[in-house]
Amino acid sequence: MGYISKITLLFNTVRHLKPIQIRYRLKYFIRNKIGKSPSLCTRTTIIPKISVPNLKFGQSIYNSNSYKPGKSFTFLSIEHTFPGKIDWNFPEYGRLWTYNLNYFEFLNQEDISVDEGLKLIDDYIGTINDNNTGLEPYPISLRVMNWIRFFITHHIDDERYNGYVWAQLQLLRKLKEYHLMGNHLLENGFAFLFGAYYLNDSTLYKEAKNILLSELKEQILKDGAHFELSPMYHSLMTYRVLDCYNLVVSNDLFDRELEAFLREIAEGMLSFLQAISFRNGDIPLMNDAANGIASTPSELFAYAHRLGLDMRESTLSDSGYRKFTSDSYELVLDVGEVGPSYQPGHAHADTFNFQMHINNRPVIIDTGTSTYEVNDSRFYERSTRAHNTVTIGDENSSQVWAGHRVAKRAKVVILKEDTNCIVARHDGYKKKFGVYHTREVISEEKGVTVMDDLGGQTGVAHFHFAPGEYLLEGNQLKGDDFRIVFTNYTAIEKVATYHSPEFNKRVDHISLRILFTGKLTTQILCE
Repeated sequence: MGYISKITLLFNTVRHLKPIQIRYRLKYFIRNKIGKSPSLCTRTTIIPKISVPNLKFGQSIYNSNSYKPGKSFTFLSIEHTFPGKIDWNFPEYGRLWTYNLNYFEFLNQEDISVDEGLKLIDDYIGTINDNNTGLEPYPISLRVMNWIRFFITHHIDDERYNGYVWAQLQLLRKLKEYHLMGNHLLENGFAFLFGAYYLNDSTLYKEAKNILLSELKEQILKDGAHFELSPMYHSLMTYRVLDCYNLVVSNDLFDRELEAFLREIAEGMLSFLQAISFRNGDIPLMNDAANGIASTPSELFAYAHRLGLDMRESTLSDSGYRKFTSDSYELVLDVGEVGPSYQPGHAHADTFNFQMHINNRPVIIDTGTSTYEVNDSRFYERSTRAHNTVTIGDENSSQVWAGHRVAKRAKVVILKEDTNCIVARHDGYKKKFGVYHTREVISEEKGVTVMDDLGGQTGVAHFHFAPGEYLLEGNQLKGDDFRIVFTNYTAIEKVATYHSPEFNKRVDHISLRILFTGKLTTQILCE
């Protein structure tokens, strides 16, 4: 890539940032350059005497079993046993694995003992000032919440532990993630709320209130979706809102003034999750999403029921997601734009992507997400050809780059929409190829018709199928209870690809490339 191209790429990326993001990026950059980055101060002389209230916390959701006695941890499908001391900065499996080690979510798995949990906390405290990863604001946020939940659940009130909770929250106040915003800033706000209640601290409560009121209003769209448009992150944020609501309604601190607000947000998010999920309980793996990271919809719905929350019917709208269903199939379609504009880090170049279940099982699937590391797998999984949509000249519809960056983005216009049909077009190929991609989806009782129009250009429609789901015969794919017929194609090619249902897990399968010029009609008929 030439120098001018790099400048253009960078310009098309940063021009979407909010002024506050630029201001904080410059602030943190200068602070790091002059060597004045804040650090964790744990000298007992500066930690105030803390009186912890006797808090209540209703039954939440147990975290997954990621820890086994003997210093064995499993994150992102990778297990590691430390032979000696635990290296909390352990780098071998990538940054995200190390982040998970520092979250301490294993404290709240069902089978961990109190003694084992406290040993891990003590071990961590012993090296905390040398832990570069652990003192980043995102791990601090999750770790503080997990420690506090563990202490409340087991009625632990120890001055030393309370001091380290306080010290980490003071550091977090200096590291708020306004440079990133999105779910990162929300997690900061959730941590401040947990800290405010645990320490009965009005200053932390003010920090929490300022962040949560403004960010939840912006980040939760009218149809209840989290604006980063990843069903996985939506589930994670729903879980966090439920925990915060649990904390507020279970205790009388701060006049419980956030109760009504959090209830409204939680019920909207639950309603979206119910609308977007498949009948078998799966979430669609749109954008950055993988199984085994967030609580399942059924777990979240059960938790909401325990909290006395209601779910209303959600009409999918602002998120850009649409769902067509019959007795035999469910189809989730993405006709939204890359979002949010100023934080598209979890977006893929997947405009008009869809996933389809037939008779409660996945048939047309997404490639999924196996890694956040900056490598060929990450580039492929974010590319347009990794999704069930159309490419021209093997170009991406939006300019995804690096691990979490997007420069030029496809703009979507919905041309027609009713109960059983939607027609939308995007301009992702307009500048280079002079045409729009228009996709029409028509839903009927026995199947779906997908029509793609490239205005005379030659392109490729990509289809990714669950392993073993079809047999190709001429212009038809046949399954046990469905068939797919292509019309106006020029060639059908089989391509060896893979599906990543979880991080670091791959299942090999065969995808199809349907070459066509102008218009392609795809009929998916359920039998």
